Amino acid sequence: MTKRYIPIVSFLLVFIFTFSGCAVQSLSNVSASAPLPVAASPVILSSLSNATVTDIEATLENIYTQVNPSVVNIRVVQKQEVTLPTLPEIPGFPFFNIPTPQGPQEYYSSGLGSGFVWDKEGDIVTNNHVVSGADRISVTFEDGTVVSGKVIGSDPDSDLAVVKVDMSADQLRPVQLADSTQAQVGQLAVAIGNPFGLEGTMTVGFVSALGRLLPADSQSTGGLTYSIPDVIQTDAAINPGNSGGVLVDRDGRVIGVTAAIESSGGSNAGIGFAIPSAIVQKVVPVLIKSGHYEHPWLGVSGLSLNPDIAIAMELKPEQRGALIIDITPGSPADKAGLHGSDRQTTIDGEQVRIGGDVITAIDGQTVNTFDDVVTYLARSTEIGQTITLDILSQGKESQVKLKLAARPETQK
Repeated sequence: MTKRYIPIVSFLLVFIFTFSGCAVQSLSNVSASAPLPVAASPVILSSLSNATVTDIEATLENIYTQVNPSVVNIRVVQKQEVTLPTLPEIPGFPFFNIPTPQGPQEYYSSGLGSGFVWDKEGDIVTNNHVVSGADRISVTFEDGTVVSGKVIGSDPDSDLAVVKVDMSADQLRPVQLADSTQAQVGQLAVAIGNPFGLEGTMTVGFVSALGRLLPADSQSTGGLTYSIPDVIQTDAAINPGNSGGVLVDRDGRVIGVTAAIESSGGSNAGIGFAIPSAIVQKVVPVLIKSGHYEHPWLGVSGLSLNPDIAIAMELKPEQRGALIIDITPGSPADKAGLHGSDRQTTIDGEQVRIGGDVITAIDGQTVNTFDDVVTYLARSTEIGQTITLDILSQGKESQVKLKLAARPETQK
């Protein structure tokens, strides 16, 4: 199973033909046996009274009426160039020697995604992967109004971008944000966007997991890759074209921005991911103001300590924490004297690096997994802030203070 970023993309080869497909991290054919969305169980529905069903329907209708005017369809066009090979002539067969385009040729790729109105000033929020590299952007509103847009800010590390449109304030319906840190598994989750270009589509499900890590579609100039923390997982149907749309709660407030799916066939398999509103609320205002967002940076990579690794490092099997594998030279962690893994061992037939320092707490907050480190940095810290790490090094406990720096620049 591979995580797939989900704008719809089509390519127009100006001198040959047109075809369409999905923009994903790795391409594969859609399987004929790909899982289909599961309908609500007749047993569950039959156990509900007519009044209860009516209340549920009224709630969903109100959510759609409230939120859909805030959701937009985003179409992007990008000019690209391809060099066609020179075809050799076939002696004696003039029929086959018809002149064909050769050398550099222009073609255009177009893509569809979703977005939503952020404020009355014409700021539209979407995923960075929807608009990255676009030469032209058009934004379609619920009433059919189509306007041009321009990217004024983007952040590959959180996969968020802001597109500016020229619209009067009375035509704009900004969304309301909820606090995603208060979301609970099992609560209602409603996705609204433009799957496969079908504008204004609403799907309904639940928050099915919290605290996921989603690899960012970028890397630093030094080759480092990062992950988006605190991501919300949902079973509300999300498909290509939903990217940049909204995931809202029962009150119609945005808890996340739909961004990716887990699927072997490229379409909904019941596992979708949304960037949490807590991150959106931090990043978007800065993008609007300055065009880019700098993330606080520690400068370590690692993994979560488990019983097998703990035993290999001569620690108690129940010991938990974030094992540091590598430290970036010149980073805050490097300057503070932290140590990465210095040896390898074999666990279940696989080579595992061990021996590095183990982070067990940050500013007094217990760290059980490496994900806890990433989430704390994103939620609770700023560049230049001094944090205190509780460290387990060679079995000895200590505390280390360090000042966070700005994460190295990233690129698509």
